[in-house]
Amino acid sequence: MSRKTLSTVLQLILFLSLGIGLIVWRYNGMTAEEKEQMFAAFGHVRWIYGIPIFIIGFLSHWFRALRWKLLLQPLGIYPTTANTTFAVLIGYLANTLVPRLGEVAKCTVLAKYEKVPADKLVGTIIAERAFDLVCLVLIALVTLGLQYDIISPYAQKLYQEAFLSSDGSFIWTRMLLLAVIAAGGILAIVLLYRKIKDSKVGHIIKGIGEGLKAIGLVRHKVLFLLYTLLIWSMYTSAIVVGFYALPETEQLMPLAGLAVITFGSIGMILTPGGIGAYPEIVARVLTFYGIPAAYGFAYGWVSWGAQTVIVLILGLAALILLPLYNRTSHASVEEGIRTS
Repeated sequence: MSRKTLSTVLQLILFLSLGIGLIVWRYNGMTAEEKEQMFAAFGHVRWIYGIPIFIIGFLSHWFRALRWKLLLQPLGIYPTTANTTFAVLIGYLANTLVPRLGEVAKCTVLAKYEKVPADKLVGTIIAERAFDLVCLVLIALVTLGLQYDIISPYAQKLYQEAFLSSDGSFIWTRMLLLAVIAAGGILAIVLLYRKIKDSKVGHIIKGIGEGLKAIGLVRHKVLFLLYTLLIWSMYTSAIVVGFYALPETEQLMPLAGLAVITFGSIGMILTPGGIGAYPEIVARVLTFYGIPAAYGFAYGWVSWGAQTVIVLILGLAALILLPLYNRTSHASVEEGIRTS
């Protein structure tokens, strides 16, 4: 087994263990009444809502593929919409196994079938993730602004635990340490790059840098922002439609969906596909709105399950259709050349 493969396997074991550990910890911490409520909620699930959620899920991936194409254009890369969509779907499938593996898979797939340099693709993925992080912060601020009375007590508690000492004073040393670490990391990267910029690794880093610049060179910025709005609208819509799948959560307002997106995204990052972490975080968020923890946990699992099923179905379909599509496309091109 190669070192790279061993590292991937160890990551998988670590993150899966974390997710399973959270599940066991949460379940053991529930009372007998809460467990009964949770399983009763599972029995009330209205599966018909899975159809619109599936459609919304696919649209979110499709809009992401269209936005990615806009990022690639300034680099002189013009992939087909089909190949870009397949790459996005396969990337999400890979992320259900190992967090962040999907980014590598997306680039590898598109580079292979579109015959383009993978290093430039990596840069656009980093740029896309950075932009999404900014969007998530904006959504969090909007959520807090519109629901300050509901969320602020929990936000203040989080702030106090992270940055205040036992006597209530601000921990400047912690902030200073974080700033020093960040500045030191940036300086080390710059100095290292200067030494290796002419090497193979240096060229790869340069390609990533060009990909990062692409976000500022996007030709259709309004369309880029529109796709971004549609992506996050689809995410929120899937959550809100999911509320109607359980009688215990159907009374929740769309603004609660923004809170679930804001905090639930953290759970999707912590463990493979959000297993264990996502339902736990969502359950805690829904308690803000008066939903008992057992019902919130049930909704968290239903929501996580729907997202996972969508990713598995679409990802596996993409794995099958991708080579078939490209084989057919190449055959059509060759036929056109022979007849011209």
